[in-house]
Amino acid sequence: MIKKIFLSLLLLFFFGVTNVQAATSSIMLNSDDGQVLYEQNADELRYPASLTKLMTLYITFHALESGRLKLTDKLKVSKTAAGRSPSKLGVRAGSTITVKDAVMAVIVKSANDCATVLAEHFAKTEAEFAVMMTDTARKLGMKNTTFKNASGLPNSAQKSTARDMATLAMAVYHHFPQYYKWFSAQSFKYQGRTITGHNHLLQTFAGADGMKTGYTAASGYNIVTSAHRHNKRVIAVTMGHKYWNERDKKAALMMDKGLHALKNADKIDIAALSTAINGTANSKMANLKTAKNPPLPTARKTTNSTSETSKIATVGGHSETPRITVTANGHYAVQVGSFSDYKRAKNYAASVKNNLAKKFAVHNIAVEKVEAANGTMYRSKVVGLAKSDATKICANMKRQKKSCFVTVDNSNSMKLAQK
Repeated sequence: MIKKIFLSLLLLFFFGVTNVQAATSSIMLNSDDGQVLYEQNADELRYPASLTKLMTLYITFHALESGRLKLTDKLKVSKTAAGRSPSKLGVRAGSTITVKDAVMAVIVKSANDCATVLAEHFAKTEAEFAVMMTDTARKLGMKNTTFKNASGLPNSAQKSTARDMATLAMAVYHHFPQYYKWFSAQSFKYQGRTITGHNHLLQTFAGADGMKTGYTAASGYNIVTSAHRHNKRVIAVTMGHKYWNERDKKAALMMDKGLHALKNADKIDIAALSTAINGTANSKMANLKTAKNPPLPTARKTTNSTSETSKIATVGGHSETPRITVTANGHYAVQVGSFSDYKRAKNYAASVKNNLAKKFAVHNIAVEKVEAANGTMYRSKVVGLAKSDATKICANMKRQKKSCFVTVDNSNSMKLAQK
């Protein structure tokens, strides 16, 4: 009897330990050859949330490439599609939407209704389309992925891994470069409205140009992202984060370290790179815990949302993009320039940040749009700074005959500029 009890406890302990899911899963690839530069729990099964939409888009891109679909084609909106929960574009049952608008809504808005519209074009039902998605995943080598819908809305059987999502990202980038450029869009126009996105890294990480974020209560905060510098490109995936800024910090850290390593060495020391990423990540996570950063402010409680839209604070009826806090006391910014062109403002802020990062804790930039009497202006800023760092940075710039001034970092409520 004692032996049976002992055996039962041993089995309970064994399965209890092995079924505990790792805190997060991450992987980074060299996009040129697919070399794994960094991985951590990369084969852990997880809910992909809106990362699922990358497969919906991959199948759509394939149809466009083969001529079976045109960007100007009008797709019907079913009652099922129109009834999808947020995030959504708000298309009405019985109406139509062009393929181009549906694709942009999925990329920028992470629109669940438009993902279903696309799915129902290719199959009688979304469930049948999900079978097509899973079959395509197997052909791409995504052996641990099962899709159950086109959007990533909660389904206990819909799972993937960071490694499989990196494989999908590689396929999207290499197979359809003519469409990949759309992932860098921070907004698009639809029926006279400007629809904005919420991929923060497009605004805060120099060289970032896509791809997709995702969130549900069960999945946590996920991202598949890519960036290029110095003719080098990496693709990074990180999943299962409790906080959006924790996720963004991990993705930015991986890409920054990875791109630096690719630039400075013909052969990458993978072990050293992993040690550098893990060591810095642990330090940054400690700062996050000290700061007690909360999740994104909730405008309304929506447990079925598959994007971060429902978790973004709303100001004046418009979704505002939140910013990353660098340190517990990082409430100051330095305005470093003002331009009439958005791209110049963003690039200048990024170049200043890169120059300053060697000496100061500078990680993030912001571009503030200002309507002036003589036209629209874009203010370049480095943000999330401690007051002492902000003061030193501006003093240092002034010694170099560069204009600047220190201000309170109000980027949590600031509406960031769009192109």
